[in-house]
Amino acid sequence: MSYDIKDKIVLITGANRGIGKVFVDSFIERGAAKIYAAVRTLDSASPLVEKYPGKVVPIHIDLAQPQSILTAAEKAQDVQVVVNNAGVLKTSTPLDNDAMDSIKFEMDINVYGLIRMAQAFAPVLKNNGGGVFVQLNSVASIKSFPNLATYCASKAAAYSITQALREVLGEQGTIVLSVHPGPIATDMGDSAGMTDIAEPPSLVAEGIIEALKNGDFHVFPDSMAKNIGSAYKSFAENVIEADISEG
Repeated sequence: MSYDIKDKIVLITGANRGIGKVFVDSFIERGAAKIYAAVRTLDSASPLVEKYPGKVVPIHIDLAQPQSILTAAEKAQDVQVVVNNAGVLKTSTPLDNDAMDSIKFEMDINVYGLIRMAQAFAPVLKNNGGGVFVQLNSVASIKSFPNLATYCASKAAAYSITQALREVLGEQGTIVLSVHPGPIATDMGDSAGMTDIAEPPSLVAEGIIEALKNGDFHVFPDSMAKNIGSAYKSFAENVIEADISEG
Protein backbone atom coordinates (compact mmCIF):
# COMPACT_ATOMS: atom_id res chain seq x y z
CA MET A 1 0.00 0.00 0.00
CA SER A 2 1.42 3.39 -1.03
CA TYR A 3 1.07 6.38 1.29
CA ASP A 4 1.87 10.04 0.63
CA ILE A 5 2.82 12.43 3.44
CA LYS A 6 1.39 15.37 1.46
CA ASP A 7 -1.48 17.18 3.22
CA LYS A 8 -1.21 14.86 6.23
CA ILE A 9 -1.14 15.81 9.92
CA VAL A 10 1.92 14.35 11.63
CA LEU A 11 3.07 13.97 15.23
CA ILE A 12 6.79 13.50 15.89
CA THR A 13 8.26 12.71 19.31
CA GLY A 14 11.66 14.23 20.04
CA ALA A 15 11.01 16.81 17.33
CA ASN A 16 13.20 19.58 18.74
CA ARG A 17 16.60 18.16 17.78
CA GLY A 18 18.54 15.47 15.92
CA ILE A 19 16.66 13.21 13.54
CA GLY A 20 13.31 14.46 14.85
CA LYS A 21 14.05 18.04 13.84
CA VAL A 22 15.07 16.90 10.36
CA PHE A 23 11.81 14.96 10.11
CA VAL A 24 9.92 18.21 10.69
CA ASP A 25 11.87 19.94 7.89
CA SER A 26 11.55 17.03 5.45
CA PHE A 27 7.86 16.37 6.01
CA ILE A 28 6.94 20.03 5.63
CA GLU A 29 9.03 20.20 2.46
CA ARG A 30 7.04 17.20 1.20
CA GLY A 31 3.76 19.00 1.86
CA ALA A 32 2.64 17.87 5.32
CA ALA A 33 -0.28 20.06 6.43
CA LYS A 34 0.67 20.28 10.10
CA ILE A 35 3.30 18.90 12.45
CA TYR A 36 2.77 18.32 16.14
CA ALA A 37 6.26 18.77 17.58
CA ALA A 38 6.10 16.49 20.61
CA VAL A 39 8.71 17.55 23.15
CA ARG A 40 9.34 17.35 26.89
CA THR A 41 9.76 21.14 27.16
CA LEU A 42 7.42 23.21 25.00
CA ASP A 43 9.85 26.14 24.70
CA SER A 44 12.36 23.86 22.96
CA ALA A 45 10.07 23.76 19.92
CA SER A 46 9.95 27.57 19.59
CA PRO A 47 12.55 27.74 16.77
CA LEU A 48 10.45 25.33 14.71
CA VAL A 49 7.28 27.33 15.37
CA GLU A 50 9.06 30.49 14.25
CA LYS A 51 10.49 28.77 11.18
CA TYR A 52 7.15 27.31 10.12
CA PRO A 53 4.40 29.64 11.37
CA GLY A 54 1.00 27.99 11.26
CA LYS A 55 2.53 24.62 10.41
CA VAL A 56 4.18 23.49 13.67
CA VAL A 57 2.25 23.01 16.91
CA PRO A 58 4.26 22.17 20.05
CA ILE A 59 2.75 19.50 22.27
CA HIS A 60 4.05 18.04 25.53
CA ILE A 61 5.05 14.36 25.52
CA ASP A 62 7.49 12.68 27.87
CA LEU A 63 7.70 8.97 27.09
CA ALA A 64 8.44 8.29 30.76
CA GLN A 65 5.18 9.98 31.80
CA PRO A 66 2.17 7.95 30.59
CA GLN A 67 -0.30 10.73 31.41
CA SER A 68 1.52 13.17 29.12
CA ILE A 69 1.01 10.75 26.24
CA LEU A 70 -2.67 10.25 26.99
CA THR A 71 -3.21 14.01 27.28
CA ALA A 72 -1.44 14.60 23.97
CA ALA A 73 -3.60 11.98 22.25
CA GLU A 74 -6.72 13.70 23.57
CA LYS A 75 -5.51 17.05 22.19
CA ALA A 76 -4.21 15.80 18.83
CA GLN A 77 -7.34 14.04 17.64
CA ASP A 78 -6.62 14.93 14.01
CA VAL A 79 -3.28 13.10 13.76
CA GLN A 80 -2.85 10.79 10.75
CA VAL A 81 0.84 9.90 11.07
CA VAL A 82 2.71 9.19 14.32
CA VAL A 83 6.51 9.06 14.27
CA ASN A 84 7.86 7.71 17.55
CA ASN A 85 11.38 9.02 17.22
CA ALA A 86 12.37 9.86 20.81
CA GLY A 87 14.73 7.47 22.53
CA VAL A 88 17.63 7.24 24.96
CA LEU A 89 21.05 5.60 24.93
CA LYS A 90 23.54 4.58 27.60
CA THR A 91 26.99 3.19 26.91
CA SER A 92 27.06 0.04 29.02
CA THR A 93 28.44 -3.46 28.55
CA PRO A 94 26.65 -6.31 30.35
CA LEU A 95 29.45 -6.39 32.95
CA ASP A 96 29.49 -2.69 33.83
CA ASN A 97 28.38 -1.76 37.34
CA ASP A 98 25.68 0.51 35.90
CA ALA A 99 24.33 -2.06 33.41
CA MET A 100 21.14 -2.73 35.37
CA ASP A 101 20.39 0.97 35.83
CA SER A 102 21.11 1.60 32.15
CA ILE A 103 18.81 -1.10 30.83
CA LYS A 104 15.99 -0.12 33.18
CA PHE A 105 16.22 3.48 31.93
CA GLU A 106 16.42 2.45 28.26
CA MET A 107 13.61 -0.08 28.51
CA ASP A 108 11.33 2.49 30.15
CA ILE A 109 11.75 4.96 27.29
CA ASN A 110 12.59 2.82 24.27
CA VAL A 111 10.14 -0.02 24.91
CA TYR A 112 7.51 0.98 27.45
CA GLY A 113 7.35 4.42 25.82
CA LEU A 114 6.67 2.77 22.47
CA ILE A 115 3.85 0.70 23.94
CA ARG A 116 2.37 3.77 25.64
CA MET A 117 2.44 5.70 22.35
CA ALA A 118 0.83 2.85 20.41
CA GLN A 119 -1.93 2.35 22.96
CA ALA A 120 -2.73 6.06 23.15
CA PHE A 121 -2.66 6.84 19.43
CA ALA A 122 -4.03 3.65 17.87
CA PRO A 123 -7.65 4.81 18.39
CA VAL A 124 -6.82 8.25 16.97
CA LEU A 125 -5.27 6.77 13.84
CA LYS A 126 -8.21 4.39 13.44
CA ASN A 127 -10.68 7.26 13.66
CA ASN A 128 -8.73 9.13 10.99
CA GLY A 129 -8.77 6.33 8.45
CA GLY A 130 -5.87 4.19 9.63
CA GLY A 131 -2.84 6.32 8.89
CA VAL A 132 0.74 5.44 9.76
CA PHE A 133 2.75 4.54 12.87
CA VAL A 134 6.52 4.87 12.44
CA GLN A 135 8.91 3.45 15.04
CA LEU A 136 12.58 4.48 15.12
CA ASN A 137 14.46 1.33 15.94
CA SER A 138 18.10 0.87 14.90
CA VAL A 139 20.55 -1.57 13.37
CA ALA A 140 21.28 -2.15 17.06
CA SER A 141 17.92 -3.93 17.23
CA ILE A 142 19.39 -6.63 14.97
CA LYS A 143 23.10 -6.59 15.82
CA SER A 144 24.40 -6.08 19.35
CA PHE A 145 27.47 -3.94 20.03
CA PRO A 146 29.25 -4.73 23.34
CA ASN A 147 29.69 -1.15 24.57
CA LEU A 148 26.03 -0.43 23.78
CA ALA A 149 24.68 -3.78 24.95
CA THR A 150 21.85 -2.49 27.13
CA TYR A 151 20.75 -0.03 24.44
CA CYS A 152 20.84 -2.82 21.84
CA ALA A 153 18.72 -5.02 24.09
CA SER A 154 16.11 -2.28 24.47
CA LYS A 155 16.02 -1.70 20.72
CA ALA A 156 15.71 -5.43 20.03
CA ALA A 157 12.69 -5.46 22.35
CA ALA A 158 11.27 -2.39 20.61
CA TYR A 159 11.71 -4.10 17.23
CA SER A 160 9.83 -7.13 18.53
CA ILE A 161 6.96 -4.90 19.69
CA THR A 162 7.00 -3.14 16.31
CA GLN A 163 6.55 -6.46 14.53
CA ALA A 164 3.50 -7.19 16.67
CA LEU A 165 2.15 -3.69 16.02
CA ARG A 166 2.42 -4.31 12.29
CA GLU A 167 -0.08 -7.13 12.70
CA VAL A 168 -2.50 -5.64 15.23
CA LEU A 169 -2.53 -2.12 13.82
CA GLY A 170 -2.76 -3.53 10.31
CA GLU A 171 -6.18 -4.87 11.27
CA GLN A 172 -7.43 -1.29 11.61
CA GLY A 173 -5.77 -0.16 8.38
CA THR A 174 -2.73 1.45 10.02
CA ILE A 175 0.60 1.11 8.19
CA VAL A 176 3.56 0.38 10.48
CA LEU A 177 7.19 1.13 9.64
CA SER A 178 10.24 -0.20 11.48
CA VAL A 179 13.18 2.14 10.84
CA HIS A 180 16.72 0.83 11.39
CA PRO A 181 19.36 3.56 11.00
CA GLY A 182 23.05 2.96 11.50
CA PRO A 183 25.35 5.75 12.74
CA ILE A 184 23.61 9.10 12.16
CA ALA A 185 25.12 12.55 12.79
CA THR A 186 23.24 13.49 15.96
CA ASP A 187 24.06 13.96 19.64
CA MET A 188 23.11 10.34 20.21
CA GLY A 189 25.48 9.23 17.48
CA ASP A 190 28.24 11.21 19.16
CA SER A 191 27.41 9.57 22.51
CA ALA A 192 27.76 6.18 20.88
CA GLY A 193 31.25 7.10 19.71
CA MET A 194 30.39 6.89 16.02
CA THR A 195 30.96 10.49 14.96
CA ASP A 196 33.59 9.60 12.34
CA ILE A 197 31.29 7.27 10.40
CA ALA A 198 27.96 9.03 10.97
CA GLU A 199 25.80 10.02 8.00
CA PRO A 200 23.22 12.83 7.57
CA PRO A 201 19.84 12.56 9.36
CA SER A 202 18.14 13.51 6.11
CA LEU A 203 18.77 9.95 4.88
CA VAL A 204 16.40 8.65 7.55
CA ALA A 205 13.62 11.05 6.58
CA GLU A 206 14.06 10.21 2.91
CA GLY A 207 14.03 6.50 3.74
CA ILE A 208 10.71 6.81 5.55
CA ILE A 209 9.09 8.73 2.71
CA GLU A 210 10.38 6.18 0.17
CA ALA A 211 9.19 3.24 2.29
CA LEU A 212 5.71 4.75 2.55
CA LYS A 213 5.64 5.18 -1.19
CA ASN A 214 6.75 1.58 -1.79
CA GLY A 215 4.70 -0.08 0.95
CA ASP A 216 7.76 -1.40 2.82
CA PHE A 217 7.86 -2.41 6.50
CA HIS A 218 11.62 -2.22 7.12
CA VAL A 219 13.65 0.94 6.46
CA PHE A 220 17.45 0.70 6.22
CA PRO A 221 18.39 4.27 5.28
CA ASP A 222 22.19 4.72 5.47
CA SER A 223 25.30 2.83 4.33
CA MET A 224 25.76 0.60 7.39
CA ALA A 225 22.03 0.00 7.59
CA LYS A 226 21.81 -0.94 3.92
CA ASN A 227 24.64 -3.47 4.31
CA ILE A 228 22.96 -5.07 7.30
CA GLY A 229 19.56 -4.86 5.64
CA SER A 230 20.86 -6.59 2.52
CA ALA A 231 22.18 -9.51 4.57
CA TYR A 232 18.98 -9.59 6.64
CA LYS A 233 16.58 -9.31 3.70
CA SER A 234 15.85 -12.99 3.14
CA PHE A 235 15.15 -13.64 6.83
CA ALA A 236 13.01 -10.52 7.06
CA GLU A 237 10.89 -11.47 4.07
CA ASN A 238 10.56 -15.16 4.88
CA VAL A 239 10.18 -14.96 8.65
CA ILE A 240 9.50 -11.44 10.01
CA GLU A 241 7.11 -10.34 7.28
CA ALA A 242 5.70 -13.79 6.52
CA ASP A 243 2.29 -14.96 7.67
CA ILE A 244 3.35 -17.61 10.18
CA SER A 245 0.76 -19.06 12.53
CA GLU A 246 1.34 -18.55 16.25
CA GLY A 247 0.25 -22.12 16.84
